[in-house]
Amino acid sequence: MLGFLTARRAGLDDPLRLRRAESTRRVLGLQLNPDRDVDRIHGNGINTIDIEAVEGRYMLSGGADGVIVIYDLENFSGKLQYSCKAVCTVGRSSRYVHKFSVETVQWYPYDTGMFVSSSFDKTMKVWDTETLKPAEVFQFEGNVYCHHLSPIARKHSLIAVGTTNPKIQLCDLKSGSRIHILQGHRAEVLSVRWSPRYEHILATASADSKVKVWDVRRASGSLFTLDQHNGDKSKASSEAVNTAHNGRVNGLCFTGDGLYLLTTGTDDRMRLWNSATGENTLVNYGKVCNESRKRLQFTVSRGCSPEFVFVPCGSSVAVYTLHTGELVTMLRGHYNSVDCCEFHPDYQVSPSDLSPHSQEWFSKWDFIING
Repeated sequence: MLGFLTARRAGLDDPLRLRRAESTRRVLGLQLNPDRDVDRIHGNGINTIDIEAVEGRYMLSGGADGVIVIYDLENFSGKLQYSCKAVCTVGRSSRYVHKFSVETVQWYPYDTGMFVSSSFDKTMKVWDTETLKPAEVFQFEGNVYCHHLSPIARKHSLIAVGTTNPKIQLCDLKSGSRIHILQGHRAEVLSVRWSPRYEHILATASADSKVKVWDVRRASGSLFTLDQHNGDKSKASSEAVNTAHNGRVNGLCFTGDGLYLLTTGTDDRMRLWNSATGENTLVNYGKVCNESRKRLQFTVSRGCSPEFVFVPCGSSVAVYTLHTGELVTMLRGHYNSVDCCEFHPDYQVSPSDLSPHSQEWFSKWDFIING
C-alpha cells in the first residue's frame, strides 16, 4: 500500500487505481467486527435489508414479524465500541404495519424521504419516512415476493413487482396505479431487478426455472430467455429448453456496471450471464447451497479489482471472485440461517485498521443480517 501511496503522491497513478487496490485489500481482509453491533428490534428473522445510496448512512430492515426498522449506521459517540441505533420503527403497535412477513424493503434511490416495502399480506406500501405513514398502498391478489425500483431511471418511475401470479406487475409511483403487466412466466415470480446501466431493462426470475430479460418499452414480450446450455439442444432436454437453472430461480443481481447478471437457483448453482446477449459465461462457482423457497438477497462488491460476490450460505456468507468462480472465504458468525446481505462500499475494512485517532472504517460484515 505504501507503494501505491508513493506513486499517487508522485502523480504516477490515478486516484481510481489507488481506490480499487485499497477496496480490494479491505474486502479480502473482512472479518467479524467485535466492536460494532446493531440494535436487536425484530422479534423474528430478518428477510431483507437495504442501505440508502444518498449518504450511505441509513439502513432499512424488514422482518418475518412484519416490522420495519430504520438504523443509523454512523457512530457519533467517539467510542470504539458501540451499537447502531434504531432511529424509528414501524412496529406491531402501528396501524400501518404489515400484517405478515415483509419480503423486500428498498429506499427511493434519490431521496431518503421515501422507501417502499412489500409483504406476504398481498400489499406493497410506499412510505413517507418523516411520518412513517404509507403515502400509497398497492393491493395484489397474491403474496408479494419482491419489488424493485430502478437505481438510475429518469424517464419513468416504475416499480416492478413479483407475486404468486406469473405476471410481473409494473406500478407507477407518479400515478399511484398499476399501468402494465409482463406475461411470459408460468409460475410465481421470485425476484425482479432493473439494470443499473439501461433504465428500461428489467430481469425477472421465476419458480418455472426461467430468467427473462425485458425492455419495458416493448409490448411484444421479453427480449430473451436465459439458456444455461447457450442453445446447445444436445445437452438440453425437451422440457428444459431455455431454462436458467434446474430448479426454482430465486436470486438476481446485476454487477455495478450492468454488464453482467448473476442468478441463483435451488439446484445449488450460481451462474454469470452477459446481460446484453444472454450468454452463459460458464463460470463455475461449484456448489452454492440454496435452500430458500423465497427470494435470496445476495450482492456484488463495487470498486474492487477483481469484483466479489457475497452469497448467503446456511449460517455463513460465501465470498466468490466474480469472473473466476473461486471461493475466497466464508464469513462466519451467525448462529442461524442467513437470508440476506448487502454491500456498503464505504465501510469495508477489517477492525485491524481501526485506531482511536483514525477515521472510522468498519467491516461490511457488520451489516450482513441474520434471517
